[in-house]
Amino acid sequence: MNEQNKISNFPPIAFVVLAVLLWSTGGVFIKLTTLDAFSVNAGRSLLAAITVAIFTYKKGLWLDRFTLLSAFLYAGTLSCFVYANKNTTAANAIFLQYTAPIYILILAPFVLREKFRLSDLITVAVCLAGMSLFFLEPQNAANTLATNVFWGNIAALVSGVFFGLYILLLRHPKSLRLNPAVSVFYGNILIVLLMIPLVFSNLSSTAQINLKDVLAILFLGIFQIGVAYILFTDGISKGVRSLDASIVGFIEPLLNPVWVFLFVGERPSVWAILGGAIIIAAVIFHIVKSNAKKNTAE
Repeated sequence: MNEQNKISNFPPIAFVVLAVLLWSTGGVFIKLTTLDAFSVNAGRSLLAAITVAIFTYKKGLWLDRFTLLSAFLYAGTLSCFVYANKNTTAANAIFLQYTAPIYILILAPFVLREKFRLSDLITVAVCLAGMSLFFLEPQNAANTLATNVFWGNIAALVSGVFFGLYILLLRHPKSLRLNPAVSVFYGNILIVLLMIPLVFSNLSSTAQINLKDVLAILFLGIFQIGVAYILFTDGISKGVRSLDASIVGFIEPLLNPVWVFLFVGERPSVWAILGGAIIIAAVIFHIVKSNAKKNTAE
């Protein structure tokens, strides 16, 4: 009982921080595999679904329309991110995915009935300017993924849209009444079902699987996705605001390219660093300013 009390007294924001630290390892492990995006996506999602089911089944895994919508957004987030990592640099993939707060700012007034302010509009405009810099990188830039950089960037942007919508739904009253990880479970199941035909259509890729691939997929599925999303959804359900979760989430884009550079040797472009810095700075400034106003009002 004492151990349970210690866990229950653990600050909800700490769960989000731990989750984001695990997420930050995604880029490097995806890069380390020789498998294509479809195989990586299917393998890690299968393991993630099993992990989530084992640790949260007692809270219920009932499926309804709202959960199905959340699961679809989750599946879109992960699938687009894996594709982006395989076709553009890790820095581009993660920085563009973390445009999610832009969509939260735009849609929160409609979904959560949060007030939209002038400062929100300015933040969105600055972030859009930062996003545009990623597409100034020439297609023949000196990196190993230059051929498909443009479409990798597009996939990363779409991943950000899905991620922003997913976070919004996690804070919706309907979601708070359910097992917070249920959308993760069904989202991973959905990914596996969607990826299986694509994996079998490209068996030549999986035929060359080696031990490094197996270990990478095991880590990605069990820890980087399964355990991380359990922690993240638990923190959100216990009261961490969607925008606060987003700002903590910027630990991931800061560390993700670092891990990839240290273990893979991939360097982000100058445009990616500049664009990412603009996006991160704009959102951090917005959150700090918003929290300061809230504390003053209280």
